Amino acid sequence: MDSTSNIVPDAVGGASACPAQTMRMVASTPAFPALEGRHPCFSTTAEGHSRSARLHLPVSPGCNIDCAFCIRDFNRRDQRPGVATRLLTPEQAVDIVDRALALCPTINVVGIAGPGDPLATPHALRTFAGVHARWPDLVLCLSTNGLMLPERIDDIAAVGVRTLTVTVNSVDPLIQARITPKIAWQRKRLDDVAAAERLIANQLDGIARAAALGLTIKVNTVLIPTLNDDHIGAVAERVAAAGAHLINIIPLIPQHGFAGLPAPGMLMRHAARRAAERHLRVFTHCQRCRADACGIPGVSDYAAQLYGDGISAEPTFSHG
Repeated sequence: MDSTSNIVPDAVGGASACPAQTMRMVASTPAFPALEGRHPCFSTTAEGHSRSARLHLPVSPGCNIDCAFCIRDFNRRDQRPGVATRLLTPEQAVDIVDRALALCPTINVVGIAGPGDPLATPHALRTFAGVHARWPDLVLCLSTNGLMLPERIDDIAAVGVRTLTVTVNSVDPLIQARITPKIAWQRKRLDDVAAAERLIANQLDGIARAAALGLTIKVNTVLIPTLNDDHIGAVAERVAAAGAHLINIIPLIPQHGFAGLPAPGMLMRHAARRAAERHLRVFTHCQRCRADACGIPGVSDYAAQLYGDGISAEPTFSHG
């Protein structure tokens, strides 16, 4: 059974944290009616997802945490997060939106999800301000690791962002320390458990602050065999209590520090989703989009037409 079929949405469009046996919903009922068919990551019916075109703007050059599964790059090959054809300035990004709308008029959502973290530098919020001023009806979406979320949430809301994705891979510092062994926080480097404790605290605080401002919040959780595969229910429970509305379980791509781990199989993915859906609606249509994606996920891709052959890659500065 599709895991989006048995959750009861709460008053703000998210999901209640009642036990799974009490949750009942017809699969075709949208979780977020205002976003169904407009935002692919918040369209919880197959029909809505298949007509949701989006544009990702690769404007964020740096990151402030070091995740063992993450490799950011500039290329045309890899279909995964953290990869883009080129880095844009905020001004170039506004021009790209104009061109993208001409190529794909059904684009309803503009998101920023990399290639670094959108809150590690000011580029993303400057870009959103420019896009919102020119196209106020577009849905704006930001994806972040959450480290800077409590500090920046008022600014995020002020530039018109209404949908938010926060990547939360663990709520146990001992597990998180293995996934993200170091972070840059207030111009200092934190390592191991100290880094994990700060990151988790900021993620949960940021989600609560975003929920209080009325943002619709999705949590991404990378499913990592031997690390957090038995911990997904705990993550879903804590982020739901903080105010998240939706969770997306993303299978690990074995690379970088986790190159020796296997990708999670079908049974592990199913078990993780079942554990999560006791607390939150589970999103099941993720395509692991690039940071410069354009079109309907899994259906159409206008990135090559949008960027042409002139690749202008600029360096990024990792981990603060």
